[in-house]
Amino acid sequence: MITEGTVRLAEHDGKRLLRRHGVPVPRGMLLHGMPSAEAHGLLKAQVLEGGRGKRGLVRRSIEGEAPAAAAAIRAALGDPAAPLLLEDAVPMAREVYLALRIDGTAQCIELLCAPEGGIEVEHTGRLLRCGIEPEAPGALEAAHAALRAGFRPDLAARLARLALRLARILRAEDLELLEINPLGLLSDGQFVACDVKAVRDDAALFRHDVPALSAALEAAALTPLERRARDQGFQLVELPGGTVAMVTAGAGLGMLMLDLLADAGCPAVCFMDNARGGPAETMPERLAAAFEIAERPEVKAVMFFTTLASRRLRARVEALAAALRAKPPGKPFLAGIAAGHAALHGYPLEQARADLAAVGVAALHDNPHDLVRAVAAAVRG
Repeated sequence: MITEGTVRLAEHDGKRLLRRHGVPVPRGMLLHGMPSAEAHGLLKAQVLEGGRGKRGLVRRSIEGEAPAAAAAIRAALGDPAAPLLLEDAVPMAREVYLALRIDGTAQCIELLCAPEGGIEVEHTGRLLRCGIEPEAPGALEAAHAALRAGFRPDLAARLARLALRLARILRAEDLELLEINPLGLLSDGQFVACDVKAVRDDAALFRHDVPALSAALEAAALTPLERRARDQGFQLVELPGGTVAMVTAGAGLGMLMLDLLADAGCPAVCFMDNARGGPAETMPERLAAAFEIAERPEVKAVMFFTTLASRRLRARVEALAAALRAKPPGKPFLAGIAAGHAALHGYPLEQARADLAAVGVAALHDNPHDLVRAVAAAVRG
């Protein structure tokens, strides 16, 4: 899954954020070295992806076991210096799943809640959902009504108040997702955020500092090709199981082509987007990255698609032709350009097709569906 334009926060950083807003979290400390023999509690790997429990990256240790548990987690990660979070084990009377996210379709904050927390709880059939606007009249009552379907009235009321509080934090911190799983309910009735996943919109980074731990984990997760793209001024995400090296610009267009390729049975092996504040032109670098990816045996074709509103079509075609002459890809190359009236000025699409045909491009499509059908035919051979 691609999450464009976001910054994931490590659990340690997400809990610091909640603590700053007065939300209870377990007492803990970040470890870069070995824990002492006297240490005890939960040891958690600080990674940005989920599924830590399944991978043995969360371990409970009693006194005397912490060094061995830390060594086992780091061995599983393949990093003897991986940061770990050591925190008190919370005696929960009940686990709850509670999350808030930005619903891009409805353009609102959506509350998600389940009566039990745990692994893959977001796929449970008991997940309660409702849109909430924390400052709107009746917001508390609406959240309470939605939560009554899974909780007794008094607990639903307390969860509704917490949900509105978290929705305000989500907005203040420019988060796209704030997930607490589990939200621990203690025997005295207190809620504690025992695990936190927070994702921030990177368009708001001018208002926030990226915590050092999260920034380091994000950088370490990049592949060499993704890191090179970042240094060259654009974003590239490598995707597993793909057969088409996809060259696009712009998140919306890229996601459209990604979906069309997947629907056609020839998924993309990479996704590209403009970097905020990056150079105006990175097409040669994008093509070079795609051609490098296309050298892999599982990749069957390279697809290029862009849209032009005011930029001149002639300049784009000439740059594309120069890149193809300099280093022809070893796999079929299929191109598409949707150009507006201003872009076509003095250079009709028919001329663009002829100029690209001269460097081996069999067809230039101006419709993304036609291009994807051609790509699928090339992949199937």
